[in-house]
Amino acid sequence: MTRRKISILGSTGSIGENALRVIRNLGDDFQVALLSCRNRWESVLQQARNFGVDTVVITDPGAARRARQEAQGVRILSGREGLLEAAARTDIDLMLNALVGAAGMEPTCVALSAGVDVALSNKESLVMAGDLISRIRQQTGAHLYPIDSEHSAIWQCLAGEKPEEVRRLILTGSGGPFRTRPLDTFSRISVEEALRHPNWDMGAKITIDSATMMNKGLEVIEAHWLFQLPPEQIDIVVHPQSIIHSMVEFVDGSIKAQLGVPDMKIPIQYALMYPRHAPAPWERLDLTRVATLTFEPVDTERFPSIRLAYQALARGGSAPAALNVANEQAVYRFLQGDLMFTQIPDIIANMVEQHPWIPHPDLDDLRQLEAEITRQVQEWPGQKS
Repeated sequence: MTRRKISILGSTGSIGENALRVIRNLGDDFQVALLSCRNRWESVLQQARNFGVDTVVITDPGAARRARQEAQGVRILSGREGLLEAAARTDIDLMLNALVGAAGMEPTCVALSAGVDVALSNKESLVMAGDLISRIRQQTGAHLYPIDSEHSAIWQCLAGEKPEEVRRLILTGSGGPFRTRPLDTFSRISVEEALRHPNWDMGAKITIDSATMMNKGLEVIEAHWLFQLPPEQIDIVVHPQSIIHSMVEFVDGSIKAQLGVPDMKIPIQYALMYPRHAPAPWERLDLTRVATLTFEPVDTERFPSIRLAYQALARGGSAPAALNVANEQAVYRFLQGDLMFTQIPDIIANMVEQHPWIPHPDLDDLRQLEAEITRQVQEWPGQKS
């Protein structure tokens, strides 16, 4: 069997490292052709040596200069230009996009435009450019394979089913670390508290998104573009155990659910091997040890980011992109200690409402929108508590 060539953008992050573990387990199915990172040049060069990779992208120019001194035959591309050059390679069979934030949106568009299939972990791609990506895919026929555990679960539940028989999608979420915390204490939430996710080990940005539950709001927007269902047919339910990763309800009242331990290697492997469920040594789910699965409605007073995401999706056009950029920049300021936890949704609401709305934004529109909202969020008054 011919080995498929894969590139991994964001290979030194949690998703990227898990993807390499999956690929090592799969043996000869894949040839890793390219890796990228922001500034962890030593880690990415070690990955390149381990997998025989000849090209690496390091977007931080200083880190790229240091890497070139130690590269030993590995070609080093640098900066945003290097990343987009890598995304445009047509000799790649599959690009896995594990970049964090809005920076991952344009590489997704570039790869799909080149006719390259994309395994997508970068939420921001579809949130910011769902309409544009849909148009690109119609033109090129390139495929998009979801890696998020929730969308992978829905994807698996929909296998073999007729779209007209789907009543609704049900995204599950753990509720994060503040599911039961008194609401009147939210203004005192510290960065350290927000980074303590009860079930998943993730990067800082997505962990804060889980604490605000904005991650579920972004996933609703993603699900809309992935599965072509309107927002009123996409629901969220809080499931603290994170065992059921999502569900699909059909018109006859039956519900299919996908279950598994909280381990990102499982959805990563399914995206890489679709439509096969290849053998793997990962931890197995023991339902007798789980014993109890519970479910709760979403409290949008506690987690207003979910309401904001539904509103942005209903408005359409550039509104979801504005939501995404405002959230990303507000989260980074919170992580730096510049904002209170409760300021994050306030900033998002303001940016979505006040930005110059565009019905069908192209890449240039999205770049300009990102730059302007980033500037405005950075100028937002910080906390004085």
